[in-house]
Formats: sequence, structure tokens, C-alpha cells
Amino acid sequence: MKDGFIKVAAGTPKIRVADCRYNAEQIFTLMRQADAEGVRVLCLPELCITGYTCGDLFLQDTLLQGAEEALTTILRATRNLDLLAAVGIPVRCNNKLYNCAAVIHKGVILGLVPKLHIPSYGEFYESRWFTSGTDLSETDFSIPFAGQESVDFSPAQVFRCAALPELVIGVEICEDLWVPEPPSARLAAEGATLILNLSASDEVVGKADYRRSLVAGQSGRLVCGYLYADAGEGESSTDLVFAGHCLIAENGAILAERRFACGLTVSEIDVHRLSYERRRMSTFPPKSLGVYPNYFDMALTDTVLTRRLSPTPFVPEEAAGRAERCSEILYIAALGLKKRMEHTGAKTAVVGLSGGLDSTLAILITAVTMGMLGRPASDILAVTMPCFGTTDRTRDNAVELAERLGATLKRIDIGQAVKQHFKDIGQSMENQDVTFENAQARERTQVLMDVANQTGGLVIGTGDLSELALGWATYNGDHMSMYGVNASIPKTLVRHLVSYVAGDKAEEDKRLSVVLEDILDTPVSPELLPAIEGRIAQKTEDLVGPYELHDFFLYYAIRWGFPPRKVLRLAEYALGRRYDRGTILKWEKNFYRRFFAQQFKRSCLPDGPKVGSVTLSPRGDWRMPSDAVAALWLSEVEGLV
Repeated sequence: MKDGFIKVAAGTPKIRVADCRYNAEQIFTLMRQADAEGVRVLCLPELCITGYTCGDLFLQDTLLQGAEEALTTILRATRNLDLLAAVGIPVRCNNKLYNCAAVIHKGVILGLVPKLHIPSYGEFYESRWFTSGTDLSETDFSIPFAGQESVDFSPAQVFRCAALPELVIGVEICEDLWVPEPPSARLAAEGATLILNLSASDEVVGKADYRRSLVAGQSGRLVCGYLYADAGEGESSTDLVFAGHCLIAENGAILAERRFACGLTVSEIDVHRLSYERRRMSTFPPKSLGVYPNYFDMALTDTVLTRRLSPTPFVPEEAAGRAERCSEILYIAALGLKKRMEHTGAKTAVVGLSGGLDSTLAILITAVTMGMLGRPASDILAVTMPCFGTTDRTRDNAVELAERLGATLKRIDIGQAVKQHFKDIGQSMENQDVTFENAQARERTQVLMDVANQTGGLVIGTGDLSELALGWATYNGDHMSMYGVNASIPKTLVRHLVSYVAGDKAEEDKRLSVVLEDILDTPVSPELLPAIEGRIAQKTEDLVGPYELHDFFLYYAIRWGFPPRKVLRLAEYALGRRYDRGTILKWEKNFYRRFFAQQFKRSCLPDGPKVGSVTLSPRGDWRMPSDAVAALWLSEVEGLV
């Protein structure tokens, strides 16, 4: 439960219809198994103590009394488990029968939550036996039940964890999810970050897909975790089959799923992440709707993580998904540039082409834009500007790339201009300091701007999101452009975009594919220091750290607002096989130091299209003062060492 992770499970016990004693044993055995696996919240199916398919037996006192006694048995058998569970049971009250969830913890019933929407159609005739709990919503009502003198009995309640305030649990039952206004919406508005759904949904062809989309969609709309526990083997098969389709979702994504089997479906919900996202969203305001809290307490322990965590959160892991995402990103970025070209009436698009990844992606996006505009690729003015650190490899790749795309190539050697500038300001060629490097970057930008003026064009920016996060750009050098097409594309995704185009063009233009592959194999470098024996002398990742790590830090520290200790924990979990703890901490500290120190560069960024969930535009998703101090973050990182 530390760092906001709560291990959860949706479970399907193997039951017998109307055999409450047997079912109680199956249920508490499954609860003990869940506890042994570190589960802290368990959702079980609808009416699992009796079985959902009891029919008119639900009206029999013998069954109802047996169900109550069975719950007493479960409470006694699990009183030492630090596990909150929701168990389905029929409850009598005022000569009516309610389909309920008994929410239990450490041998105590925290509350009884009745089902609100009672179906009476098709194969479901619940209204023959059960009454909706709607009339109980506005009352503070309690009843004696299962040996407990007073148990809260209402659908208008949530269950709050005292030790982890972000863990707030709401309950709805089966059909409640399938209606236009599910009660979970009300519960989420009152703070519920985890919804439990006790269900008995029969299985027919195609229903699983719809059920899956409902659960994922509701978790996304409500920015919550969602546990869906379905009835399975042991229910009557007179007319229906139940498949035990259990689902765990978080904020629109399915984390775990199980079907056609009894047992536990286990994953972890990150309630800190959900809470942060709700704070960030102005459309998720708190509301007072008469829902009251029941409190419980749990020990704060480390949760062993099992959920899939991508080491490259910006890049889809599946090849099919990655190709689709790459195509979409190229199209979105090109649409942004298309609008800017049309609005300004630009005659050319001027791209500084270095033979590196970023400028390659920028010219590829620009080529797509020209296609959208119905204009020739020759309207792209590719300018290569060799200087002291330029290698034959990158220069030749830049030339080949421009030619394969059909762009107009312009070579401008800036060496003499930079030397003259050094002479003007008294900079020695032997002093290869930051001035030596930045003078080249600024000269290149001046050339591009002036060429754009000459040709009535726009300078297309090449800097990517990762460089903006680290401030790895020369202020008023490559930091500046007239439209930055890569502005919200992180370095790890830049690589996959170029790789996608290389693969996509493999049959159509083999030479283009080959040059793109060689660019992918070239070390990332600004090439501002003289080459050593013709090889690149300056490798960016040796200086600022691996972009794989920095993109990971960027995603979790900025997109989700996680503190350094949690970012470290996740980085070790996802990337621990490639980097040891000391290496991760070294570059995490560098990330926070640079991110805060370099905000002034982001405060005056050129326009550029947002293509993903993270952007650092000062006009959009990221508003930060340029003189904010990193002391709290760096202090936490130091403490982790």
C-alpha cells in the first residue's frame, strides 16, 4: 500500500447452488488465498453465498437464514485477515428482499450495499424476488445482521481507508453498471477511487467484448480502479452458462482479466495516480450528494508489484499498436504544420538537416505535410551546415535523405563564419567550452532564419520533448524556430517513428530505408566538438544520461506528478535489469536538477503541435515559473541514496 499501490483481486469461487455452508467454506478459503498473495481488497460475485440461480428458493426462510449463518462463518474464519472483501448475499428487511454486497474487514461487516437496478427482462427476472435499494439511498439506516447488532444498510455509502486516504471504495452490483447512470458515478463524485462490482453475468457469444468495454470505459470516465467479479462454475446451467469473467481496470485500461475459470484475478491499483489525475482535471469537481463514509484501517505495507509496467511509457509495446501510433503521430504533427503553412502563406519549409534523428523526423513530418498540401517536396529547403564536429557519416546521410525525399538541398559551410565570430568576441579555437559549442548552434539558427526570409519560408524546429525537459538546447540557437514539429515527441518515440518510416518505405524506396536505418544506428550527438579520427567525439547520452531513463522520469514525474521515491521504485521495477539503483539515482538527480534549472528555455518556446499526453508548452499543459527551486525534489533524491 506504500506509494499508493493497493493489491486487489476479483475472485470467482466454485460454488453449489443453495449450499450456503459449502459456499462459505469456498469463499473464506479464497479469501485466505488472496491474503497470502498480499491482496488487500477482494471483490466476489453477486449472491455468491447462495448462488445467483436459486430462483424461487430465494423466498425460503431456510435459504435466507442459511446465508446469514454462512456469512457469520466467513466473518469468524477471516477475522485475522487484513483484507477488505465484498461478498454477495440476499438480505431481508421490512418484509422485502434485497440483493446486497456485504463489505467485510477483519471479521466485521462495515456495511451492506443493496443493488439499485433490478432487471426483469430476457433471462433475468430478479424483480420476482428482489426489491431495489433506491428508497434506502436517502436514509441513515442500519439493521442487525449476521450476529452484528447494527450494520449500515444503504447504497449511499463509501468505505474510506484511514491509513491511505486516497483509497476510497464504492460498490455497485451487476446491472448497476449497464444502466445509463450507474451509481458508481455518484460514488466517484464523493471520492471513491476504487469501484467493486459484484456480478452474475451469463455468457453468450460477443458479450465478453461488450462487458470488457463497459468496465474499461467506466474506469476511464470516473478516473478510478474497477474490479468486476463474475459468477462462474457451480451456478445452475438450466438455461444459462456463467464464465467467471473477472476484470481489473484502471483509468480506461484493463490490467488483468480471467475467463472460464474459478480463482483469483490479481493486479495492483495505483490510487495516488488516480488522485493526482482527478486533482489535475477541472471537470472532476467534488460534489456533496449525501453519500456517507464508513472508515476502516489497514497496515501500510509494501505492495509487491506484478502489473505490467512498460520501460518505454511513450512507446506502445505491441508492434501492431506501435505502427498505428506512429502513423497517427506523423499525421497529427503534419496537420499542425499544414495549418501553419496555409495561414502564413509560406513558400518554403526550411529544415536544418544534420543527419541526426531529430532533424530526420522533422523533415519526414514536413514531407507528409507537403503531400497534404498537394505541393512538391522541392518546396522543402533542406539546409546542411557542416562545421567543426560534423562527420562524413552524418553529412552524407543528410544529403542522401534530402535527395531521396525530393527536397531542395542547400549546403552552407559555417566554419569560416564561426571563426570570424570567435575573432570578433575574442574566443580561442583551442578553448572548446560552452561558447565554442553554442556559437555554432546560434550560427546555424541565424542561417536558417535568413534563408527562410530569402525564400518566404518557415524554419521548422527539430528539438524534441526530451531535450526540452533537460534544457539540452542552445538558447536562441536550436532552441528557436518558427514552428517546432517535434515539440511534444520524446526521444524514445522519435527513434520508433523513424524506424517505422524506414520499415514502411523498405519496398517502395530501398535506398531511403537504408539511409534511415543508418541514421538510427548513429550515436545521438550535437556534433559541436571536433571529430576524433573521423568519428563523433560528443555523445549526448554520455553527458546527460540515457534518454530511456529520462523519458521514463519525464512521464512519471511530470505527467503523473509522482515524487522521486516513487519514480525510483517504478524505474527499478521496469528498468532494473538494464540499470542498477546507483545509475538510476545518478540520472534521476540530473533530471530534476536540469528540469528546474532550464525552465526559462521552455517559457519562451515556439509553437508546436501536441501529439501525446505530455507536453511542456508554456501555453498548454505545463505552467511553471522559471525561477522555481528544486531543493525539495533533490533532497528526496539524496535521501534515497
